[in-house]
Amino acid sequence: MSKQINELHAPVMLERCLEVLGESLAGKPAVMVDGTLGLGGHSEAFLERFPELTLIGIDRDTNALALAGERLAKYSNRIHLVHAVYDEILDVIQDLGYREVDAILLDLGVSSMQLDETDRGFAYSYDAPLDMRMDTSRGITAQEVVNTYDEKDLARIFKDFGEERYAKPVAKAIVAQRSVVAFESSAGLTQLIAKVIPFIPGKSSGHPAKRVFQALRIEVNGELEVLTRTMPAALESLAVGGRILVLAYHSLEDRIVKQALSAASSSSAPIELPIELPEHAPILKLVVKGAEMATEAEIQQNPRAASVRLRAAQRIRRAA
Repeated sequence: MSKQINELHAPVMLERCLEVLGESLAGKPAVMVDGTLGLGGHSEAFLERFPELTLIGIDRDTNALALAGERLAKYSNRIHLVHAVYDEILDVIQDLGYREVDAILLDLGVSSMQLDETDRGFAYSYDAPLDMRMDTSRGITAQEVVNTYDEKDLARIFKDFGEERYAKPVAKAIVAQRSVVAFESSAGLTQLIAKVIPFIPGKSSGHPAKRVFQALRIEVNGELEVLTRTMPAALESLAVGGRILVLAYHSLEDRIVKQALSAASSSSAPIELPIELPEHAPILKLVVKGAEMATEAEIQQNPRAASVRLRAAQRIRRAA
């Protein structure tokens, strides 16, 4: 099974993650949260590199939790795997008896395993039921979104979450088509989108359905709202000296992460104050300048790394 799992998932920017977060983990008993456990690739490397590490792995996908549990079985005395969404990080660590943690890793977006599962409907490259839920035990499906949302809301989702130029024409076409027959699978939706969005060889970036499928996935899983809630909760969970590292794969995610880390690493003192009071001092320092990208060598080995943006920061004081 471990061979299958390794083939399914190559952790993005693994060595850089180990290097950056390792500064808060090396040479001591430490606690780390992998808020997006997935198949456990990052977690396995951290557990192997840092023998005194206790890892808390969070994932909303029960299938991923089961597979990661198999992969990490040899570390069973040093792991806690929890079925939750990563915005619940404070409750998760407190329920396990911890007040704070030394490192937090968030590898955002859809996993390669979810894209490869033919019954989930995340991908436009093959036919599957339009589900797209990361947690299949609850929530609205993509099928319900495309068949019940009105044209205005569909256009808003495609524009805001997919940054799709043809959001309105796609939404109009979906509403017209579903009045005849409801959408049930990814193939029917993909074919319709390809008719509406022009594809110009050599100029168009990716498949015409790429942005619409991204937008539907974000809507179904509430990804941006969850991330917005997660950032302050994660920072509150960090011990002084602890580090947070986030891997984002599109500009909407990266903007939320950037704003949260920037605000916490800047003084909150009003401009008119002649001196900065202690309670206004930054609680973070950035440990990576801007957003780091994967190297060309890694992108060749792992195409999923092509769009990644890595940001990281360290907690330098307790909040007032």
